[in-house]
Amino acid sequence: MSNPSTPALSSRRRALKTFASLGAASGLGGLLLAGCSRDEGRTASAGSAPAVVKKTGDKVAFKYPNNPSFDLIYLADELGYFEGTNTRPDYVGKIAAPQIIPLVGTGEIDFGSRMVPLVISAIASGADLKVVAAGGKTLQEAPHMKYFVRKDSGIRAPKDLEGKTIGFNSFGACAEFVTKKYLRQHGVDVNKINFVVIPDEQAEQTLVTGNTDLAIIHAPFSGRADNADSLVRLWSDFDLDGGLGGMAPYSAHGQFIRQHPEAVRDVVTALAKAGNWVNANTEEARKLVARRINMELKNVDRYAYVDDLVVTEPPIQYYIDILQSEGKLATGKVSVKDVYTNEFNPFATKA
Repeated sequence: MSNPSTPALSSRRRALKTFASLGAASGLGGLLLAGCSRDEGRTASAGSAPAVVKKTGDKVAFKYPNNPSFDLIYLADELGYFEGTNTRPDYVGKIAAPQIIPLVGTGEIDFGSRMVPLVISAIASGADLKVVAAGGKTLQEAPHMKYFVRKDSGIRAPKDLEGKTIGFNSFGACAEFVTKKYLRQHGVDVNKINFVVIPDEQAEQTLVTGNTDLAIIHAPFSGRADNADSLVRLWSDFDLDGGLGGMAPYSAHGQFIRQHPEAVRDVVTALAKAGNWVNANTEEARKLVARRINMELKNVDRYAYVDDLVVTEPPIQYYIDILQSEGKLATGKVSVKDVYTNEFNPFATKA
């Protein structure tokens, strides 16, 4: 892991100060970018500058967060899927979830995994990034996120949440929009709910101590809440939308895509192999993650991944529709084709 005093992280802090001023008035809690400060501020396929073709044998290090999470980059690295390539991850330290897509959008990091609505909103605001691989998917037995309350809270139905506090890991992502859509469908006035940002790894304890009334927790940390004696699970995102909103893709900075197309192919290939391995070896994957995040194995929830990590369009259109209905995205501002490419996925041609 890089030292926190390195120039790369100092640059990241300067970038975050810029985001704070650009996004202060945003309805997504300051996550949207007001523009792209780099001269290449275009998506990878939108008539941008030609790729810089590197000579064979050049080593390419891509900047990536070093977060406590269930993540295919770490698993691919652990499993040796970058061996035999000229591409390697360069872990730049822990980055808070709300900062990941803004930093991918400016190239402070080269890849990041965050939910589709954040990517759509960033692209609409001029950020230079693209989804290059699908990620996690929601199954009934392996949800993307789970909803917990205290057993003695009296909260059992959507309407009970009016006047309460909900904790989730960031505004502008799946937890906000999937939840609000579901609550509105059940006649809830979401304006009467207090939404606060709590990192997943802290959400269970924050709920237990009464600082929130409902916690939306993602894997792997949701398993610990499932095992907490004082908590009860109300729903998962599979209950809310059948899993349509559960795709957690990997995005890359546009300039990195243009300059290092073979490296992008290496990364996407490694991710796809790792995702398929997790699907086939769920318990072994849990053990690797438990060691990585130093959590007792029984508390580590599993993940499921899209087969071959080939991106499909319905999950993207789902969030475009939600963002438009929420007034966060102008109609026609972003199309599905603007958001993703399967160009670098060697498994896409057989999909």
